[in-house]
Order: sequence, then C-alpha cells, then structure tokens
Amino acid sequence: MKLKETGIEGLVVIEPDVHGDHRGWFMETYSKPKFEELDITCEFVQDNQSFSAQKGTLRGLHFQKNPMAQAKLLRCTRGKILDVAVDLRKDSPTYKKWYAVELSAENKRMFFMPKGMGHGFLTLSDDVEVQYKVDEVYSPECDRSIRFDDPEIGVEWGIENPILSQKDLQAPLLKDSDVDF
Repeated sequence: MKLKETGIEGLVVIEPDVHGDHRGWFMETYSKPKFEELDITCEFVQDNQSFSAQKGTLRGLHFQKNPMAQAKLLRCTRGKILDVAVDLRKDSPTYKKWYAVELSAENKRMFFMPKGMGHGFLTLSDDVEVQYKVDEVYSPECDRSIRFDDPEIGVEWGIENPILSQKDLQAPLLKDSDVDF
C-alpha cells in the first residue's frame, strides 16, 4: 500500500496493491499491521455501505461530534465519486480547508480521514456503491451536518443542482453549527 499526503494532517489517500491475472484481481482493503505501518492506528468497529442510484447525488457534509467523532476509511466499489473531506478541527492549521479525490471501482483508491473531518461525496456515475469503516458506532445524538455549499468552506463540487436529501437541504452553515473539534 502507498500513501498520498493531502496537506491536511492525518487525511490520506491510499493506493492499495492490486494483484491481477487472467482470472481477475485481488487486493487487501484492510490489514491492521499494514495500516499501523502507515500510522493509521484506529480500531474500526462498524462497516457501512451506501447506494446512490443517480449521477449527481450529493451526500454531505456529515460528521459526528464528540464524544462519538469518527475516523473513516472509504472506498467506492461500484461507479465513481468525488469524495471530499473538510478539516473542522478549530486548532488545526488547515481549519476549513478541504481536499477532494476521485474514488472509483476502477481505481480502487481508499480515503482515510481522521476524527474532526466533515465528509461528503458527489456521485459521478449512476448506480454507485460506497463502503466505509468507522471507529465509533453511529450515534443519532451526535450526528451532524453542515451545508455542502457553505461559502466559508467553498468546496468546488462542479455541480449546480445536486440531488440532496431533506437533511442535507436543511443543514446549517458552519458558523451556525455546534462543531466541537
């Protein structure tokens, strides 16, 4: 596995080693010892999977506040997405900075984000599946979101009218949220 730094502390893109032959391919998506060698030492406790039927679906920006903040390891196993992480850690030198990476079934990249990140993705194709591991279980009491188009953050999604959930349509701006990182 190879790491690509993003300029945001702890946020990395992972290029897995893919072994292929005439039958297909094989790759390790998670190995605790290998991830520890990469300085990713969180203990994953829950796996999640989402499906988005239509290109142009935007999910985010989501996070869980303390004490249930989550580190995440994401990959796209069907279709392709623009995956975005925003640094919401107020004491970080990259506070409010964001990083985007294309994840796809084809490129097999993974995206690791430490606690304190807002997360969202935009589907770049129809029929998209995203799988991710988290190091804290889902907590409705700590579940939060902020506007995907918050001008204070300025994520460049490349779309004007994404397909959004009611939750994401009603998300507050960062300045009006109770982010506690």
